[in-house]
Amino acid sequence: MKKIMVSIIVFIALILFGASWHFSSELINKKGVCDPNHFIYCGDPSELGLSFEDVAFKSTDGVNISAWYIPSPSPSAKGIIMVHGHGANRNEGMRWVRTLHNAGFNLLLIDLRSHGKSSPGPISMGYHERDDVIAGVDYLAKVRKLRDIGVFGVSMGAATSIPAMAADVRIKAGVFEAGIANFKDLLADIAWRDFHIPRHPLLNLVVALFELRTGADSDEMNAEDSIKKIISRPVFIIHCENDDFIPYEHGRRIYESANEPKQFWNSPCDRHARAWQGDPKKAERLVTEFYRKNI
Repeated sequence: MKKIMVSIIVFIALILFGASWHFSSELINKKGVCDPNHFIYCGDPSELGLSFEDVAFKSTDGVNISAWYIPSPSPSAKGIIMVHGHGANRNEGMRWVRTLHNAGFNLLLIDLRSHGKSSPGPISMGYHERDDVIAGVDYLAKVRKLRDIGVFGVSMGAATSIPAMAADVRIKAGVFEAGIANFKDLLADIAWRDFHIPRHPLLNLVVALFELRTGADSDEMNAEDSIKKIISRPVFIIHCENDDFIPYEHGRRIYESANEPKQFWNSPCDRHARAWQGDPKKAERLVTEFYRKNI
């Protein structure tokens, strides 16, 4: 009887470990493809009739980052860094490019580490990727000599860009779409919604393996905490009112935690990170007006 009980315990432990390893791998090894229904544009900026440069620079910890630099149509010292989500690439920001370019902004569309053409490695859901955004600020400030810099982060890109903005006062304004208020809460939301798995004990093991494999600290990956550190710099929070992946409440929590000046828009969309598709004209007007006013 004792041997049977031990065997059952070992079996359950192996199942838990295997499931946790699988779910942590989904976080750190996500490989995406360009979905035209989401990204709209899957080519390079020439698809929009815009001139651009393929550029590269090193993140603050030495990782190689690839990007497109799109100069403004007339001389300008203003720039915006476009930061994509989990498993995506620089193309995700393309739907916003034309209106921001026409408004006179230089644009830097980056591939975060482990995405697109940047160096491979584990994805840390924003923990290490924030260094890539700060490196983008360095590139615009030192190489392109820009003085006024903003950031636009989507989904994991928002979770990446909010702490980057909190850490780097050179970022003067931020737009954050479909952000993650709390990393562990999102994992719990997804586990229950998609698999009816309770938060304990599996989630704790998933997080522990994720931290071990990436060197991240999940307690420092919560946008609702990071955004409190952004003082006297405007933020604009956007979230689909029926987001099918990151619940709407995450956007509201980030907004409620933010300091003034701040604004919020719940786009009439029902797919994750598709505020532009929900109402393209209003989306472009609101975002362009925000950046024109604040950088």
